[in-house]
Amino acid sequence: MYIADEKRYDNFTYRRAGKSGLLLPPVSLGMWQNFSFTDSFENMEKMCHTAFDIGINHFDLANNYGNPYNGASEENFGKILDKGLRNYRDELCISTKAGYDMWAGPYGRKHGSRKYLISSLDQSLKRMNLDYVDIFYHHVYDPDVPLEEIAVALDHIVKQGKALYAGISNYNKEQTAEITEIFKELKTPFILNQPSYSMFNRWIEKDGLKDYAYETGIGLAVFSPLSQGLLTDKYLQTGSGTSARPWMKNRPDDETLSKIEALNEIAAERGQKLSQMAISWILRNDKITTVLIGASRPEQIVENAEAAKKTNFTEDELNRIEEILR
Repeated sequence: MYIADEKRYDNFTYRRAGKSGLLLPPVSLGMWQNFSFTDSFENMEKMCHTAFDIGINHFDLANNYGNPYNGASEENFGKILDKGLRNYRDELCISTKAGYDMWAGPYGRKHGSRKYLISSLDQSLKRMNLDYVDIFYHHVYDPDVPLEEIAVALDHIVKQGKALYAGISNYNKEQTAEITEIFKELKTPFILNQPSYSMFNRWIEKDGLKDYAYETGIGLAVFSPLSQGLLTDKYLQTGSGTSARPWMKNRPDDETLSKIEALNEIAAERGQKLSQMAISWILRNDKITTVLIGASRPEQIVENAEAAKKTNFTEDELNRIEEILR
C-alpha cells in the first residue's frame, strides 16, 4: 500500500488560484498523454506517486483523454486512487474537463450544452469513483451554445456538490470576460482559465488574456509549456541547420532550431536544462497560477518540478530571451 513522503509539502510555495481560497502547486501533473490502456500501469502509478511525494497535489484530466477510447485516463487514475492514493483525497486537487467529442449522437459531440456537460461529469465521476472533483472545466469555447447555458450548467454542477470550483479552457480574453460577468451574477466560484502558453506560444499576451485574468482575479493553469517538445533537449545536437540533423523525423525549421540553441545557452548559464528554464520563465511572476506538465517517466516530473525553485531572472537574461523570441 502506498504511503506518501512525510516531507511532500517542503518543496514549493503554493500559488493562489486567482482571488479564490484554493492554493495550487506551481507545477501540476497533466494526464493528457501516457495514461492510456496502451501504456504501462506500473509507470503511471509511479508517476502519480512521485508527483505527490514532491508536493504536486494537483492532477488534471479530461473526459476525452486516453486510448484506445475516451475516458481511459480517468479510469486508470481511478485505479491508482484505489491502490492507496485515495487515502489522501482531501489533500488532492483533482480536475477534469468536458467539451470535445465523447460519444455518438448529437449530445456527445464537441459541445457546451447543459445536457452534455452534466452527463459528461457524471461519467467522469463514475470512472474515477469520486463523489466530486475539485475543478470542472468547460474544455473549449462552443460558438453554437449560448454562454449563459454553459455558465448556468457549471453553476448547477457546483451547487449540486459535484465540483467545488468552475473553470474554462481555451477561451480567449473576450470570451472569458463575457462568461465572467455571467458567473458574477450567479455567484459561481469560477476561478481558472486553462490556456496553452509557452515561450513559443505567447497568444495569451497578445490577446490580453494574461493581464485581464490577473487584473480580474482569475487564475491561469497553462498547458503545453514546452511547446510540444520543442523547448527540450530533443532537438539539440552538434551541428547547425536541419541538414545536420538527419535523425529528426519532424524537423523544426532552421530559424526555430537557432532559437532553441540560443535559449539553451542561457539555460546552461543558469544551471538549468532548456525544459526547466522554459517552465521557470512562465512562472517568473505571479500572473500564472500553475504550469501543467506532461511526463512519460517519473524522473521527468522531478526534473521539471525543480524549475519552480528557480524563477528569478536577471534583467539581462530576460532581455536576451526577448531578443531571441522576436
